[in-house]
Amino acid sequence: MTSEHDQAVSRNRVAWDRQVEAGNEWTVPVGPEVIAAARAGDWSVVLIGYEPVPREWLPPSLAGTEVLCLASGGGQQGPVLAAAGARVTVFDNSPAQLARDQMVSEREGLEITTVLGDMRDLSVFTDAGFDLVFNPVSTVFCPELGPVWRECFRVLRPGGALLTGFMNPDVFVFDEEASNDHGDLIVRHRLPYSDLTHLNAAELDRMRGTNVPLEYSHTLTEQIGGQLDAGFVITGFREAPHHIDPTAAYLPGYFATRAVKSA
Repeated sequence: MTSEHDQAVSRNRVAWDRQVEAGNEWTVPVGPEVIAAARAGDWSVVLIGYEPVPREWLPPSLAGTEVLCLASGGGQQGPVLAAAGARVTVFDNSPAQLARDQMVSEREGLEITTVLGDMRDLSVFTDAGFDLVFNPVSTVFCPELGPVWRECFRVLRPGGALLTGFMNPDVFVFDEEASNDHGDLIVRHRLPYSDLTHLNAAELDRMRGTNVPLEYSHTLTEQIGGQLDAGFVITGFREAPHHIDPTAAYLPGYFATRAVKSA
């Protein structure tokens, strides 16, 4: 019997491949000028919306740093970090997203390893193999987060850091259709939210079609408490408005944390 998680992985793999075809902004690779600037020391990457990650969250030098870009395909963060000197592995559920990183790697002569898979299962990687896990907003597409945080903890070296961005669950209480059509914020859903339980199949396909990934709200207990339960110590926290959602005028749509695996 196929689990909800397996359904989400399969559907979202197809959906993100189609997002690449449609030109979603998070699937558009960086240009040569961005890579040239990164090689010269002028670079930034994002976890939430358009907000650059605080440089103090990252090592002073990325030279030789082993970085896992988790669910971070698209030819954006991975190539920039590689151009800045890191040894980068990009892990993503979408073959088309990984192809973006491969394209930039070949175009710019960067060494980037790409791996296809489900973010809750990093068994392809050895224990303590990375210094940094970089995870832009993607847990919103995953039904369960406990395995994600435990796997991140396992693959990090002592003293390594997990940088992750995630959605404010409060944005999911509002009616998506009303927000998109008129900008109205109408409370509709009880939290925690899941596309598969709050919308029937016909409604979901009518509103979004099969080109849009399934989403899950996740409580702050899952998102922040889950990192603590996995053994991390949270050393940084940021918030930002959603980059396009009408809720941006009223509440932060994104949160980001820096969590360290104690030495």
